[in-house]
Amino acid sequence: MRTTTRLRELLASPGIVPAPGAYDCLSAAVIERAGFPVVYMTGAGTSISRTGYPDIGLTTMSEMVANAAAIARTVSVPVIADADTGYGDVLQVQRTIREYERAGVAGIHIEDQESPKRCGHLDDKRVVPQEEMVRKLHAALDAREDDDFTIIARCDALAVTGWDDALRRCEAYVEAGADVLFLEAIQTREQALDVTGRFDVPVLYNFVETGKSPLLPVAELEELGFKLVIFPISAMLAALRTMADLMRELRDTGTTAHLVADRMVSIQECFDTVGLTDMLALDAEYAAPAK
Repeated sequence: MRTTTRLRELLASPGIVPAPGAYDCLSAAVIERAGFPVVYMTGAGTSISRTGYPDIGLTTMSEMVANAAAIARTVSVPVIADADTGYGDVLQVQRTIREYERAGVAGIHIEDQESPKRCGHLDDKRVVPQEEMVRKLHAALDAREDDDFTIIARCDALAVTGWDDALRRCEAYVEAGADVLFLEAIQTREQALDVTGRFDVPVLYNFVETGKSPLLPVAELEELGFKLVIFPISAMLAALRTMADLMRELRDTGTTAHLVADRMVSIQECFDTVGLTDMLALDAEYAAPAK
């Protein structure tokens, strides 16, 4: 089954769909091995890990698509990818859709921020006029070749123009044909209930540690009516703390030997996370004499 079709099935089935964020192939493989049904490719994590820049619109479409393609090749579950603003107006948006489809991802989200954009949980964002975003969505929907490819409309207006304008935009984006709605930086349970109760399409919740939205458990988000929840930078924030602690200990002690038993996996387990055992078995099978 195509991953695009699998994602559609998940969105149409009972229960909420959790999608932890991957910033590279290894983190994507860890997410799949943990049993999650969907991997989310984080834009912030991609910017930080691949280019060394913060999430302020400095990462290009081609850099994002390259990471999405590598992640999609690594895992068998559907991948949803951040596509920022679509990287331009309608023609650029159409190219963006085609490139992400060819990369093998199952869906993307496009936001209504001005370019250059910034992380949705940073201050001083700016949004384009509603009509411009609607044009982008129409262009995106027309460009996709696989009807199961999921297009998610992200609205960043709540922190910029307020609640009423954000709802008007959400209504316009759903009317334009968005498959999933993503209202960024929801601030209260009341706002969450209002959004999920107002629209018939699946609604996405963005779970960002130390961000602007309440950190509600998955079960509670499901009760509130959300269909999809992403955890874009959970893995990266934890990995950064672990790496920083490790480097301090190495600097201070001159060794990591005391960390092997409790805080490191083996080289074998590291390689097996990305398929070593299966690959070696396949290599041995081909090497065996023909019968």
